[in-house]
Amino acid sequence: MLQEICSNLQKLISDAVSDCKSDCMALSGGLDSSILAFCLNDKKIKAFTTITKDFPSTDLVYSQLVAKQIGLPLEVQTASIEQLLFAIDKTIKILKVFNPIEIRNAIVMYLTINMIKEKGYSSIITGDGADELFAGYNFFQRMTGAELQQDLERIWQVMHFPTKMIGNSMDVDVEMPFLNDTVVEYAKSISTDLKVHEEKGKKFGKWILRKAFERTIPETIAWREKSAMQDGSGTTGLTSFFSNLISDSVSKDKLLLYLENEKVRLGSKESLYYYEIYRKYYDPPAFLGVSKSRCPECNGVIHTDSHFCRMCGSFPI
Repeated sequence: MLQEICSNLQKLISDAVSDCKSDCMALSGGLDSSILAFCLNDKKIKAFTTITKDFPSTDLVYSQLVAKQIGLPLEVQTASIEQLLFAIDKTIKILKVFNPIEIRNAIVMYLTINMIKEKGYSSIITGDGADELFAGYNFFQRMTGAELQQDLERIWQVMHFPTKMIGNSMDVDVEMPFLNDTVVEYAKSISTDLKVHEEKGKKFGKWILRKAFERTIPETIAWREKSAMQDGSGTTGLTSFFSNLISDSVSKDKLLLYLENEKVRLGSKESLYYYEIYRKYYDPPAFLGVSKSRCPECNGVIHTDSHFCRMCGSFPI
């Protein structure tokens, strides 16, 4: 039974990758993009990785490992603070949010898509969707089987992918093989005990995906712990950057101002920086949309069955 599921996953994902028309891919060296890279082994394709220049990152070593093993041409973009700040402005305008986690992750893809567009590419392959379908996020590991199934089904109803929005805004097609209809349907049918499972005494998310490709990709990648894009690329360092950039007195005054005048409670200097960019383009969240469900922190509209606010990032709500 296990071998059959692994074989089916290998075939379905490989077929989905084969259907892609792109000549390039985003490679982080994580499990998802590495699987796609090895499935693309027979195609003439180029990989792109974005990391930060001024903050620690881990993606470079892993992406280089994958690229070297399969002979995949790899171009690494090392983004400066100036590039990150430019990308933050553009990304907030595109996504219409000031959620720090989403922005830190999304600017990596903004910079990558912007880079490949400048080089003449019109489409790119990404590993989006695997975490949502195969329970890749670390918080899933704390759930019982029934809780996990319920939460996955909820997420499947509300999941969104900023990479697609960024690509559309830049006229770049983003191809996501894990979100191929056949792959999605099959992934949903796999039991939760195969998605979160122990391996050598340690619990892993996406266990069945790791198991299906553990002999295809390097072991260090197959069993690499889940790392958020912001950690792998280094953009998580923006939190301390903004903490040092904005003085305590300025932060205190502005946080109070936005709470009193716009009903937005901002929890950090980083959130403050993002919110002020957001306000250059859009009205306060309380003035947008009609909904009975609103975030208690920013008054943004909350979608049915959502446990977090996409606008400001509050969780749980």
